[in-house]
Amino acid sequence: MIANINSSGTPRGVLKMAHKAWLAAADMRSRRSRYKRYTYGDQWSDIVKNASGEYVTEEEYAVESGKRPLTNNLIRQLVKSIVGYFRTNETSSDLLQHDAKSLTQLRQANCLGELDARMLEEFLISGCAIQRVTREARPGKGYGVWVDNVSPSRFFIDLTNDPRGWDARLVGMIHDMSLTEVIMRYAHGSRLRSQQLTRLYNQVDRSVAYAHVDDLGVSNELGVDFFRAPSGMCRVIEVWTLEGRERLRCHDRETGRYYASKVDDEPLLNDENALRMETHRPLIDYRWDIETCWHCRFFAPDGTVIEEMDSPYEHGSHPFVAKFYPLTDGEIHSFVEDVIDQQRYVNRLITLIDHVMGSSAKGVLLFPDDVKADWMSWDDVARNWSKPDGVIPVKGYQSAEMPRQMSANNSDIGVYQLLDLELRLMEDISGVSRAFMGREAGSTTAASLYNAQAQNSAVAMADIYATFNSFRGDRDAKMLRSGVE
Repeated sequence: MIANINSSGTPRGVLKMAHKAWLAAADMRSRRSRYKRYTYGDQWSDIVKNASGEYVTEEEYAVESGKRPLTNNLIRQLVKSIVGYFRTNETSSDLLQHDAKSLTQLRQANCLGELDARMLEEFLISGCAIQRVTREARPGKGYGVWVDNVSPSRFFIDLTNDPRGWDARLVGMIHDMSLTEVIMRYAHGSRLRSQQLTRLYNQVDRSVAYAHVDDLGVSNELGVDFFRAPSGMCRVIEVWTLEGRERLRCHDRETGRYYASKVDDEPLLNDENALRMETHRPLIDYRWDIETCWHCRFFAPDGTVIEEMDSPYEHGSHPFVAKFYPLTDGEIHSFVEDVIDQQRYVNRLITLIDHVMGSSAKGVLLFPDDVKADWMSWDDVARNWSKPDGVIPVKGYQSAEMPRQMSANNSDIGVYQLLDLELRLMEDISGVSRAFMGREAGSTTAASLYNAQAQNSAVAMADIYATFNSFRGDRDAKMLRSGVE
């Protein structure tokens, strides 16, 4: 039978903790959404206050001011250069030397080169790298170890300050599945469970208030809701918690085996020892102890536990691998975050240059009306002025002002110098030089200097690459130990 949230206090508390962890990451998800917009070219959507005190987007504010907002996306090129360098200089984790054959097969089956490149891109944008390593059967792929990238918008974890993530006590993610997939995964070949799951999610779809579990609210952060799935899909909430369990530590002196047994098995152990005493055989020594165990629960959106289990994997942990950068006092600050202000100012300067050039006088003719010949129209004047050999008769007064052409150059107001400064600041702050991005060097740049600039940029990126490779090493270790016990 499917356990209901009201049958035990434990699931209720677990779901509340999971929802609390989800809400705690709302600011991180909001910042990630902004960084992602900037990376992919939407750089005028920040909210500002206009002269009337109304909140509008920067694009709307620029248009109200008579400017045409322009974008010169430098962040995207920086990210592409770093990812490109990773793909051309990719190194395997240290584990590959000891488990070359197994890891090579797993990498090929999961297309890890492509997954890791996309994961690095996410790591640069949000400062988060998250993957899920499971052993299961997949349509068309068979049974095996599978790796999936996990979006930070669907992931939650309790407060962690350890860069290695070893202090996590709760971790999970939200899934959207079709009803068919839910039945395939959680009915386990039982028609009764299949009917229960179908009835459960049909009730969920018809319930207006199904997204609430007691006093839990609804987080609709950036289009992803904790409880509500998109239309036609079923929401499944996967939650892993590190729990303490009572155990009996046993030592069978007859076989020399050490093992853990349930507390409920103590009468059985006593009976076995009684039999051994009669035959003068070595006894089983045991003592009470507490051990930790990662326990998983899959929740329906109304709080029903549709499946739960202890970690079935050889590594005894949850299936997630997560790395946050730099995680100083629990804070996440991505690579893209550092260069957003420079990107914004570059866009403003380019827009200003375009506005100044568009509003400057270029070839404007000043023609006093008292010197125009009476028999000529203004159209005739304009037409003749545009001809290389045109003739325009004028009335000749000694004190009259003759026609003259205006061509003002108002763009030389220091904007270009500021733009050049911002471009150089972009390189200095990001650590990605022109040489690192593969741009052509000037004719006066020595080859040794060009190579040194590229190498210095690689050194500046070393911390990001090392952190990401540490994440890949943890992932590879979990892949190799994802056998089901």
